[in-house]
Amino acid sequence: MSDSLKQTVEARLGRFNEPYLGTDLMSARAVRSLEVDGGHVKLELDLGFPCGDYGQELAERVRGMLEAVEGIERADVTVGFTVAARAVQSSLKRLDSVRNIIAVASAKGGVGKSTVAANLALALKADGASVGLLDADIYGPSQPRLMGIEGRAQGKDGNTLLPMEAHGMQTMSIGYLIDKDSPAILRGPMVTSALQQMLFQTAWDDLDYLIIDLPPGTGDIQLTLAQKIPVSGAVVVTTPQDLALIDARKGVEMFNKVNVPVLGIVENMSTHICSKCGHEEHIFGERGGQTLADEYNVDLLGQLPLDISIRENADSGHPSVVAQPEGAIAAAYLDMSRKTAARLARQKKDYASKFPNIKVENS
Repeated sequence: MSDSLKQTVEARLGRFNEPYLGTDLMSARAVRSLEVDGGHVKLELDLGFPCGDYGQELAERVRGMLEAVEGIERADVTVGFTVAARAVQSSLKRLDSVRNIIAVASAKGGVGKSTVAANLALALKADGASVGLLDADIYGPSQPRLMGIEGRAQGKDGNTLLPMEAHGMQTMSIGYLIDKDSPAILRGPMVTSALQQMLFQTAWDDLDYLIIDLPPGTGDIQLTLAQKIPVSGAVVVTTPQDLALIDARKGVEMFNKVNVPVLGIVENMSTHICSKCGHEEHIFGERGGQTLADEYNVDLLGQLPLDISIRENADSGHPSVVAQPEGAIAAAYLDMSRKTAARLARQKKDYASKFPNIKVENS
């Protein structure tokens, strides 16, 4: 009877669609363990991406589904996650201390990319992941203000920097290395060298994700990232208007040409919400992000509003996810971050680091 009931449970799980992964729990290989003893079912699920409170919601839905099956008296369901390292560019090896690097790009300035990157990182952290944030904008670093950090990064030894902690998260920026009112006057090769130093010489401590906030454009830094930095996936931020979409397409094309998977599109400033009356209006147009996602067959990860509180929270050094964690805007960022991490969880795993280094010596 138990074997037959177990097959029934597996069949039901095979028809239960998990919305973030976009497939059923069996196909997603989310079943960590399944035990059926008489009428008692014990099920452990591993989603492969940080799930926070959503994990409990999913557990209750699955429990209700199973307890409706004839012959099941009780179902104990737990939902957790582990973050596996995903494949990077074939010529590169990932950092030992960082399982996954996600680049956040816009190719155009003024679309709120840095705010999206900060809230993406904080949302992943809120859902239980170990997260770092690297500000790759050498000329106009934004993350020190967004993270509410002042002061200088300290050296661990003569060759390593200690990341600055903000909201329980590891961060690094050129803004921690120069005076905040001093411009970074650097030529192209020095800019790319500074980015590599911040990435490879920062003592990142066991990160599930490192979010890299890229500067606008498709120039030296973006090329360096594609050729020398092991990236698992990229997120492209745009606004709905045609002018932003022109550059966003360039960003998607750039990542496609250098074999960095585009995890999806984030449409920022999708609607404006009036702070007085709550009226919602598409002042930058509609469906631009969805059109771009459809054009390149990638996911639309989120549609985020243009809301005064997002700007106020960012300027105060407490982005929306930490300033108003129970609010609707934080919920939108959390949904976006889960879609991003789930999309990454569907990529190939990184097996290169499991192979030993072979050294040939003359004897």
